[in-house]
Amino acid sequence: MDTRCARARRRRVFLRKATWSARRPHFLLPRPLEREREATPSFLPQPFHPPKLIHPSIALPSYSRSIDRPPAMDVEYDVIVLGTGLKECILSGLLSVDRLKVLHMDRNDYYGGDSTSLNLNQLWKRFKGEGTPPAQIGASRDYNVDMIPKFMMANGTLVRVLIHTGVTKYLSFKAVDGSYVFNKGKIHKVPSTDMEALKSPLMGLFEKRRAGKFFLFVQDYKENDPSTHKGYDLNKMTTKELISKYGLDDNTIDFIGHAVALHKEDNYLTEPAIDTLYAESVGRFQGGSPYIYPLYGLGELPQGFARLSAVYGGTYMLNKPECKIEFNDEGKVCGVTSEGETAKCKKVVCDPSYIPDKVRKVGKVFRAIAIMSHPIPNTADSHSVQIIIPQKQLGRKSDMQITLGLLVISIIVTKECSLVHARYVFCCSYSHNVASKGKFIAFVSAQAESENPAVELKPGIDLLGPVDELFIDTYDRFEPTNDPSSDNCFISTSYDATTHFESTVMDVLSIYTKITGKTVDLSVDLSAASAAEDDL
Repeated sequence: MDTRCARARRRRVFLRKATWSARRPHFLLPRPLEREREATPSFLPQPFHPPKLIHPSIALPSYSRSIDRPPAMDVEYDVIVLGTGLKECILSGLLSVDRLKVLHMDRNDYYGGDSTSLNLNQLWKRFKGEGTPPAQIGASRDYNVDMIPKFMMANGTLVRVLIHTGVTKYLSFKAVDGSYVFNKGKIHKVPSTDMEALKSPLMGLFEKRRAGKFFLFVQDYKENDPSTHKGYDLNKMTTKELISKYGLDDNTIDFIGHAVALHKEDNYLTEPAIDTLYAESVGRFQGGSPYIYPLYGLGELPQGFARLSAVYGGTYMLNKPECKIEFNDEGKVCGVTSEGETAKCKKVVCDPSYIPDKVRKVGKVFRAIAIMSHPIPNTADSHSVQIIIPQKQLGRKSDMQITLGLLVISIIVTKECSLVHARYVFCCSYSHNVASKGKFIAFVSAQAESENPAVELKPGIDLLGPVDELFIDTYDRFEPTNDPSSDNCFISTSYDATTHFESTVMDVLSIYTKITGKTVDLSVDLSAASAAEDDL
């Protein structure tokens, strides 16, 4: 009798646990959707893969209710977001945190949109169409190839948004080892400390000493510690006035402002020196550069923000074809229709591909993706590096970007000793979990100036040496032409050819303000951001 009672009690406990398991939030049980990857060692971060559908009623344990709920398309939402690119996912996360009811839809069956990371089989299918990759390149699951290759400024706006939203707990980063410049046929290290400035062959002896003092001031400067200001008010003093205090010549100013700080124009010279991005980012991590890069590639970023949205009640639906935006008689957004069902909403956020009649083409980007078996020569075999090449050695007017799986090269273009547009090469390696061991992925990107991508990309490709496989791609860039205040349709701009996310995040923050009337407080504790353990 006692045995039968004990069995009955155990059966009831098991059934209660099974019922709770069925109601648990899906995001607590991550499972790979689009990638083939072996189990990751326990000492490495486990990538998160959100489910295809997360409903607000099961987004948090405290919200657990009966799983008998209305279909997601029958609910009216504050905002429907179309596309799971990085911009759209950041907005989805921010709006969900504001307790807006958000439905996030994508025509694809994977997260990331244009900013996704592909494994080798997906990359091969996208560019080659058929067949299988050669076995000597490595296993498909080892690759995470970025479709929009960029790096992150260590103290830039994207890092601040990551900290502000808490998404950093879903990701891990590594510092980029260094930045290089191509000058007179040789590659030289871009100095990021006073000691490197003194050793650099890029400047004369006396200019080295002046530059070394400037870099030392930048490294020691703390906004909340007046003792490090040396009497300078950087909120009022322009960058040009600050640099003049150190007597740097014009070539050094261009070198620091464009090759190091990545300013696209000279406008920064007349702006407050406190806003100079390089001064905020250099020395943040012990990597010899102001850049960081996430493990497993940039495709982890949109998934991290998707998880944030799910935690705060966002609903996700993938593989939803023909998402048609509906407008009422007044020309305002009223819903989105897919597969014969219409979800009502007050506002829509989308990338340009979802509403082509409200955008215009503003340019084209050429891109080459190379898989290699060696690092770039003369970079001290760095696992992550940027190389800058002046325009007078390329004869171009716009940016070119080269990114390597193990190595990143940046090419900055100047005209008559003043930078007009930047070109970049960015390299990361198997230490970033984006390629098979011993393999390098190089990206060469340029703003199109003709209709011949092979010719325009050749100067960057020639830097790479022998390649195992080469893929050429082109994509158009669009910007919105509508007035979102009149139709409630908020359209992001296409990703540009730069290798950092500053313009990307500024577009996101602008859209967020237009939707909510609020600004995101980015005065965050930067100590919350950390590089991988071996870079600390």
